Amino acid sequence: MISFFEGFIEWQKKIHQQLFSWIPFSFGDLIYIILGIFLLYCIVLCFKKKSRNRAFLKLLVTINIFYFIYQIFWGMLYFQTPIIKKLSSQKDPETGKAKELALRYLEKCKTTRKSVREDKNGIFIITDLTTVQVEILQQQAKLPKFISDKQAPQVNSFKSSLFKSIMNFTGILGYYNPFTAEAQYNSRLPHTMIPFTSAHESSHQLGFAREQEANFVGYLIGVHSNNPDLKYSTEYFTLKSLLRFIVEEDPEFVKSVLNRYSDAMKRDRLYERSFILRHQGWLDDFFGFTNNMFLKSNQQEGAVTYSYFIDLLLNYEN
Repeated sequence: MISFFEGFIEWQKKIHQQLFSWIPFSFGDLIYIILGIFLLYCIVLCFKKKSRNRAFLKLLVTINIFYFIYQIFWGMLYFQTPIIKKLSSQKDPETGKAKELALRYLEKCKTTRKSVREDKNGIFIITDLTTVQVEILQQQAKLPKFISDKQAPQVNSFKSSLFKSIMNFTGILGYYNPFTAEAQYNSRLPHTMIPFTSAHESSHQLGFAREQEANFVGYLIGVHSNNPDLKYSTEYFTLKSLLRFIVEEDPEFVKSVLNRYSDAMKRDRLYERSFILRHQGWLDDFFGFTNNMFLKSNQQEGAVTYSYFIDLLLNYEN
């Protein structure tokens, strides 16, 4: 049955990307807005005696229909064979190996950072996002066959989210809409985050449902790219993930690596941190909690762990 749904979603994603990609705004977000208004309307009617039963029935029917469509178009992919089983070694992640890789990606980041553009404050900026998106689509077709045999339709269906102003305060960088096969990203993020976020969401478009597997496929897309913006964003994400994995075991090592950042990387890091601090609050905590529950209900470890991505990364390097 899982194999059947994998085949069905291959067909569905291609049709939906061709159907909705030409629309200049996120059609999936429009669906969510209409759905939200309708559900709110039903909830209000539930408080009125005359319409209570009918409104409650409409509410349940609507939720069940959307949940059923979600499972058909996406939810079943959480049960497909994990990528870790496709890697030969399948060793547990070791801090020592992670440290070696962190030092290697520190040097990679330093080198790649020299080839990207800056704004007047010396912060990394993307000058041509469309070129980055096209490069992501091209790299999808070059993924190792033992990792992915999924079809890459080569349809540009990246969309700036209509909820970007709210997303700044939620900690959500991007999301995939399984109803329209659109890859949404927050266009107001620091530019260091946007290319890799796009690569991550494009991995969902391919058919990788688990968050950390999408990170890993996004890593494979970006790390082998010749586009400096995509390459730097991917290398920088990988370095940060390695340091987050190491910090509990050896905080002094992480501090020494941060001190060895180039001046340009330090400016990028400071800007990222200031962006995050400016937008922290109860909404960030709420969405972090709900996202954590959602992930755990879909065969995943949760929102805050990087161990599976590091596990995949180190096994792939081996």
